[in-house]
This record gives sequence, structure tokens and C-alpha cells, in this order.
Amino acid sequence: MMRGVFVAGTDTGVGKTCISMGLMRALQASGYTVTGMKPVASGCRTAASGLVNEDALHLQACASLQVPYEDVNPYAFEPPVAPHLAAESAGVQIQVPRIEAAFRTLSALSDYVVVEGVGGWLVPVNAQQTMQDVALALGLPVVLVVAIRLGCLNHALLTVQAIRAAGLPLAGWVANRIDPECACQDENVAALCRRLPAPLLADQRYIPEAMAPEQQVGIIDVAPLLPG
Repeated sequence: MMRGVFVAGTDTGVGKTCISMGLMRALQASGYTVTGMKPVASGCRTAASGLVNEDALHLQACASLQVPYEDVNPYAFEPPVAPHLAAESAGVQIQVPRIEAAFRTLSALSDYVVVEGVGGWLVPVNAQQTMQDVALALGLPVVLVVAIRLGCLNHALLTVQAIRAAGLPLAGWVANRIDPECACQDENVAALCRRLPAPLLADQRYIPEAMAPEQQVGIIDVAPLLPG
């Protein structure tokens, strides 16, 4: 049985958190105990417990059970910049084994862990490694969130090429229509359906950011992610 899924995006700001929450709710509706994880986050704020990230807090709140924040988000940084730069400014080195340990903790508590990446597929996390290395270390199938906007075809196809070259399975993808002004949206989604070697799990309509995160995603088909 798959123990989780890695949610990647064609870029930053493409709706990975909302889609991750949608996946969590859909898996819960299928009878699974689910936790969420955002291994690395920049753009954090200071709380009584230390630095926290809003996306990670949403994933923590969406879980089937209460889990410690430090397992949901092992690495939190204040500057809203690329994670390796934020880590350097904090004098910290992001270590993949620490992320693996947090993932194992969450896996022991739940049937399924939804892991949200940061930025795009190859965003650096330290001097040598990228988010691809994190996904490889966890050994999870990938769900790709594609922002339907100008340039999405190239971004999606290049990202899928990298995922497959890394040897990880692409379990499915989500079309997220984040730009209401984008022309030929239906045609772009159709083009990707013909070209991407995985099922379309959801075609997400545009929803204003002012709505609460739990209201920003529709129904996601998780059947292709489940065993048997």
C-alpha cells in the first residue's frame, strides 16, 4: 500500500497547498487516516512556538489527528526566498535525513501522508540537492499541480520529463486554473491530457484567493492513487 504522495508544482504559487488539502480530504472521505507535511517552508512568521508557515499550519489543521508542528514542517525560515538562500541566511543546512525522519514519524501515525513540496521540482534546498532529492528520499509517487496560465504547456512537460528521468512515478496531475485572464484554457488542458502520461485527477476552476483555503479546491479523484 502506498504510504503517501508527493505534491509537486510547475512553479511557486500554483496552488499546491490547496490541492494538498483537497487530496487529504478526499483520502479521508475514502476511509484513510491522513496527515500532511511541508518539509521546507520560507516566508514564515514568528509565533509563540517559533517560526510557523501558513501553508504548513493549514496542512496540520487538515490532518485526521493532531501532530506536532515540527514534524509537519521540519525546516521553517522567515525570508520569502528560495529555501537554500533562506537557510544560508539563518546559518542552517537543510538535511534530507531529518525530513525522512519526520516523514517516518507521520507515517507511523497515519495511513497516508500528503507531502507538499516547495517551489518547483528542481528548486535547491542546499548546495548540492533539490526538492527532487527530497522526493527521491521519500520514494513517493508524484502528483503534479499545473498552473493553467501562459507557458503552462512547456512548464508541465519539462517538469514531467524531470520526474520520469528521476525514476519516480507520476501518479496523476491537477489542472489549476489560477489565471482567469488566461486565453485558451480548455485547449491547454486538453493538450496536456493528450501529452501527460498520467490521469487528470481534477480540473480546478478559478476561485478567488479571498476564499478560505478549504473552500478553494473542488473534488479530487484519488482512486488512481489507491491500491488495487
